[in-house]
Amino acid sequence: MNAFDASIQTYIVDAAPASSFFARAVADIAGLALFKALPPLAIMSAMWFKRDPSLEHRREMVVAILSAAVVAFAAGRLSAVFLPFRHRPIYDAGLHLTFSVASATGNPLRLWSSFPSDHAALWMSVAVGIFLVWRWIGVLAILHCVLFICLPRVYLGLHYPTDVIAGAIIGAAVVMLLTRASLRTRFAPPVVRFMERWPATGYTLAFLFLFELATMFDEPRLLAGALLKAL
Repeated sequence: MNAFDASIQTYIVDAAPASSFFARAVADIAGLALFKALPPLAIMSAMWFKRDPSLEHRREMVVAILSAAVVAFAAGRLSAVFLPFRHRPIYDAGLHLTFSVASATGNPLRLWSSFPSDHAALWMSVAVGIFLVWRWIGVLAILHCVLFICLPRVYLGLHYPTDVIAGAIIGAAVVMLLTRASLRTRFAPPVVRFMERWPATGYTLAFLFLFELATMFDEPRLLAGALLKAL
């Protein structure tokens, strides 16, 4: 545990209101898609449907941003697998901190490395992507990611500050790379044309994709894990 993580983690936990209601509210914010996923995805939907002369460019950007979100999420997950294992703060006795909802945290998290935060990677990529298209709304999206996704996970002891910082850097870097014209124009226009030519099929697939993105592909991952165990 480095001094930077320890000092910030201690400050956030100690500065927060000492009440079970507050802790439960933060846990709900951190766990429910209503708070963490729906606002940025709603903005992405508005970005797709807003009619103006820049419609084609914005739709390409939407495709690139959502693609970056998947890549950033995968990069965060793979990094957690291949980088040196790091226990989560709730299991670090050396911090001498009591996390209010530690008893409700599932044991599987003991086996999953804390570094980096895949939540921060995914949702910061979307927030920075929004910023690249709509500046002032993007600022709000980034603040939403920090306040409703990153900080709650630090407060709850699910991540250290450097976990969410690293995840956010991954997300920002991936979206800035994939939204560059030299890369975006290679894969985004065919998707946009498909959506415009076959809207019924396209929007059905888009709905399914956005649902899975909002839940961070929890059910497919659970099914894949069950199949691997069965095999």
